Amino acid sequence: MSQTGHWPRLETLVGLCSRDNGMTRPPAAFLPFEAKPFRSNEADRQRGRLLKSDIEIARAAARRPIWEIGEGLGIPAEFLEPYGNDKAKVATPFIESLHERPDGKLILVTAISPTPAGEGKTTTTVGLGDGINRIGKKAVICLREPSLGPCFGVKGGAAGGGHAQIVPMEDINLHFTGDFHAISTAHNLLAAMIDNHIHWGNEQDLDPRRVTWRRVMDMNDRALRDIVCSLGGVANGYPRETGFDITVASEVMAILCLAEDLEDLERRLGNIIVGYRRDKSAVTARDLKADGAMATLLKQAVKPNLVQTLENNPAFVHGGPFANIAHGCNSVIATKTALKLADYVVTEAGFGADLGAEKFFDIKCRMAGLKPDAVVLVATIKALKMNGGVAKEDLGREDVAAVERGCANLGRHLENIGQFGVPAVVAINHFTSDTEAEIDCVKAYVGELGAKAIVARHWEEGSAGIEDLAREAVALAESGTADFSPLYQDDLSLFKKMEAVVRRIYRGAHVAASETVLAQLAEWEEKGFGHLPVCMAKTQYSFSTDPHRRGAPAGHTVPVREVRLSAGAGFVVAICGEIMTMPGLPKEPAAEKIRLNAEGLIEGLF
Repeated sequence: MSQTGHWPRLETLVGLCSRDNGMTRPPAAFLPFEAKPFRSNEADRQRGRLLKSDIEIARAAARRPIWEIGEGLGIPAEFLEPYGNDKAKVATPFIESLHERPDGKLILVTAISPTPAGEGKTTTTVGLGDGINRIGKKAVICLREPSLGPCFGVKGGAAGGGHAQIVPMEDINLHFTGDFHAISTAHNLLAAMIDNHIHWGNEQDLDPRRVTWRRVMDMNDRALRDIVCSLGGVANGYPRETGFDITVASEVMAILCLAEDLEDLERRLGNIIVGYRRDKSAVTARDLKADGAMATLLKQAVKPNLVQTLENNPAFVHGGPFANIAHGCNSVIATKTALKLADYVVTEAGFGADLGAEKFFDIKCRMAGLKPDAVVLVATIKALKMNGGVAKEDLGREDVAAVERGCANLGRHLENIGQFGVPAVVAINHFTSDTEAEIDCVKAYVGELGAKAIVARHWEEGSAGIEDLAREAVALAESGTADFSPLYQDDLSLFKKMEAVVRRIYRGAHVAASETVLAQLAEWEEKGFGHLPVCMAKTQYSFSTDPHRRGAPAGHTVPVREVRLSAGAGFVVAICGEIMTMPGLPKEPAAEKIRLNAEGLIEGLF
């Protein structure tokens, strides 16, 4: 670590490794290609593209051995459990030793409503962490793990982009340290034990018609949304309807991300409600004696994963619930560990601020006792133009009027963040097609709302392009102006909590719920679950439940078609509109372009 307290930057390390200065040269595995600084000429800038793809930039990075990254954080090598040379899990005894240390400042990165044009929230999170380290502060990044579903679907990976990435990019996006496989296995073990319990006499008198626990897999597979299992005769059990969700929607995923430690993990697993008896009393995973085995499968997965950025700054990548169908935040264990090890922790919450940020505040911060100090709200000129009604094929043309119309979406999110009492700055994630007039329009609009908008060029320039935003984020975090409080109180009824989110965050006029849904909520309240927060499962593309209603719609109705009790995770899920907890692949999935080249290297991953 340098005298200024931050980790060495990429260009410094490349310089050290490229000359004979008596230092040990990094292993060949860390320099698969010649590491050269990125350069672009003006023609390339005008065309708005990099000379190298994300995966090529990631491979060219001079990675440091993971034990050196850990050493910079003060983690002794014996407390790192390496997965190869460039990623490791942090051992539980070290994490437990940190409890008495003071916490650093917590900075959340969120975004406007996502569009096909892209917003670059993860890229900005990585770039901001690098930028804060660049200006002489000590920062750690906390991200979620990518799901294989979007990697092979339409969204791609989630390791950042351009010159603001975490590495090893291929491993992080594909399998990583096996956490998702462990979560899927633990979830499906419980599913197998349910059907097995019914087959062997059903001692708990679990009503097969009221089994609520579905199966999961980490893939987009619409064919498995609704199935019938146990067909084929007596030997295969009792046929019943069930289905699959994607792993990131699993309650086990949420539990792993909200648990404080291994003991809390097992307790929460035991509280999972798998179904109901004929008298409507709940049957739990603990009743089926599945909690111990499930916790055993998750013993390694519960430990945070340590990796690095392209500029060799530390990043924890752990857990991965989606924000449209789950609570959208990385693990509490990773976040709290990072807060003990750094002056600033930069984390993100999925999709737009109406989903990820709201759930970060109302679920994660509420449960973990976290108090965020600042928020960075990411926007792009292209996304604002799409919210202003411009078609994707026309986004390269200057259209200040469309930017101004699209700013209504940005303003809505900025106002919503203010309801939680946390100061915010807007990051304009820069594209080369952005014009000065369009940028000035956003700055002026944000200024009228009492905030700042700062252009960030981290995608092209790395930390050098985001210094201004880094300084502003640090200043906000240090300002002492944050006065965080959740949107609603615990003692509000479950339906009133849903109404609070719909009316104050989505700006809807009404929550539509059937008598069946209302009766279910009332029953859960009678059984002691009324204090739980709510997790709204809704399309990410709009404040409404119609994905085509961009901008800042208001006065709409939000239909809640189903509610699910996640007693182990500690929240109630409201399924709104047509949202699916098992996505499907697009007509041309990204998987069609992913392959191994002649050298055995992965191509097509983004």
